[in-house]
Amino acid sequence: MKRVLFQHAYLVTDLEQSIDKWTRVFGAGPFQIVAHHRAPTFHYRGTDSQADVSYAFGYLGELMIQLVQQHDDQASIYRDMYKAGQEGFHHIAYLVHDFAAERQRLIDLGYEPACELFADGVNAAYFDARADFGGFIEIHGDPPHIIAVFERWKRAHLERVNAG
Repeated sequence: MKRVLFQHAYLVTDLEQSIDKWTRVFGAGPFQIVAHHRAPTFHYRGTDSQADVSYAFGYLGELMIQLVQQHDDQASIYRDMYKAGQEGFHHIAYLVHDFAAERQRLIDLGYEPACELFADGVNAAYFDARADFGGFIEIHGDPPHIIAVFERWKRAHLERVNAG
């Protein structure tokens, strides 16, 4: 079964500056900002540990771009790759309908679950795939309410592109 990547994510040091760059250089966006996100259930490498992060989500054509800014030095999947002050590519993501089965498939392939969370009514998990792909793999559940949000963001991008 083919997996369709829907998102590329980057750790950044300044969310607003990065949004501006992605907009000016590539025409991405508009971006939706989620400041200081907290998930009700969050596990980093088996511990109940959650870093202070803000996200920006925007589309570039069919691809969602996620920008992530970590505000602290808490151990995290972001600090696994980059020290404070560094930035760069972090992960690819795809949507899954059978979350448990896909989670197990990746484990069976030898990828370690580094971070697992439940937020906004959806499961997500990040698997350490740096040795193979230079970053993490995220699997993200696909309930209808989340798909509707993503489609709304994509429409906003396409309307802006078509306007000018």
